[in-house]
Amino acid sequence: MSDQKTISFRMDVSKVEMLDAIAAETKRDRTFLLNEAVETWLDLNEYQNRLVAAGMKDAQEGRYVDNAEMRKRLARLRKRSRTA
Repeated sequence: MSDQKTISFRMDVSKVEMLDAIAAETKRDRTFLLNEAVETWLDLNEYQNRLVAAGMKDAQEGRYVDNAEMRKRLARLRKRSRTA
């Protein structure tokens, strides 16, 4: 039994043409390129979810900078960049 499944979806013609051009340039087929794109997106999405979860945990534990303090810090940074 295969661990792969065939799926189907619609895509703008211009994107299919771009995909086909890349496939021709790289001597790969659409399936390879689409699998690479989906894998990259899934990895990126997982990474972003971990960052959000870590940020939420920090916020729940009180590790954050409130708006007023952030404005002060940004003002100091702007002042330093003008004098540098």
